Amino acid sequence: MGDTALEAVLRRDRAVVTAALAVIAVFAWAYVLWLAADMGMPGSPMSGGEAGDMAGMDMAGMDMAGMDMASMDMGAAVAPGFRAWASVDFVFTFTMWAVMMVGMMTPSVAPMLLLYAGVARKALADSRPIASTAWFFTGYLVVWVVFSIVATGAQWLLVRFGMLDPLMAAHSAVLGGIILIAAGLYQWTPIKGVCLRQCQAPIAFLASHGGFRTTAPGALRLGMDHGAYCLGCCWALMTLLFVGGVMNVLWIAGIAVLVLLEKVVPAGQLIPRISGALMVAVGIWLGLPAL
Repeated sequence: MGDTALEAVLRRDRAVVTAALAVIAVFAWAYVLWLAADMGMPGSPMSGGEAGDMAGMDMAGMDMAGMDMASMDMGAAVAPGFRAWASVDFVFTFTMWAVMMVGMMTPSVAPMLLLYAGVARKALADSRPIASTAWFFTGYLVVWVVFSIVATGAQWLLVRFGMLDPLMAAHSAVLGGIILIAAGLYQWTPIKGVCLRQCQAPIAFLASHGGFRTTAPGALRLGMDHGAYCLGCCWALMTLLFVGGVMNVLWIAGIAVLVLLEKVVPAGQLIPRISGALMVAVGIWLGLPAL
């Protein structure tokens, strides 16, 4: 195969992978938007008066704790802020987190996947095939699925102790301020810097982890390794969802944009440090007056 033909194939592969990632992200975001609309969350077509009414549902002596599951709609199942969770609540909440993580993280991992797909095609042309890109991506997503289980547990605990409002945001300014300060300080830590450098430089990551894998289990593990660095880079930012609201679409989009900028803009540690300083400042401003 000539160089020109190979370049054409690689361009086609990049287009295929980009299209696949776009479809995955679109479906994930569509699901998030559907849930947000069903719950009347901020940033959704049904937000506004309905969300305000939901926040004040203690009026008229309503006994929300005794409501039967069969009488509640999907929104109440996903955000059971007024009663003990049933099994279905855990399932819905976990699904919400998992799909949300796919929608938020797929764009930021695209450079790594495009590199992998291009090398895989060239390796196949040279009769030295490596494992499919799909195995690597699956390993990456496994890490965020596990994180979604942890996030579901954290949300359950916060609801159980009455620390979240019906919109799944911090019930008090103090809690919101603490989360912001903690996330902002993490942005300045060495572990954040190490993980971010691995995410910013796919080639350096591959070089430090033995390169591409020829077997599916090897590619799966490599994807999990990359996902672990990504988790180390971004987990604190995900806690901010409990500040602005777990299903606040505009807030979710803002965090997703920040994650993407940190990884693709060639600014080293500048973006996380600026954002971290702002988080700490806003956290102090938010929490101190309430003390």
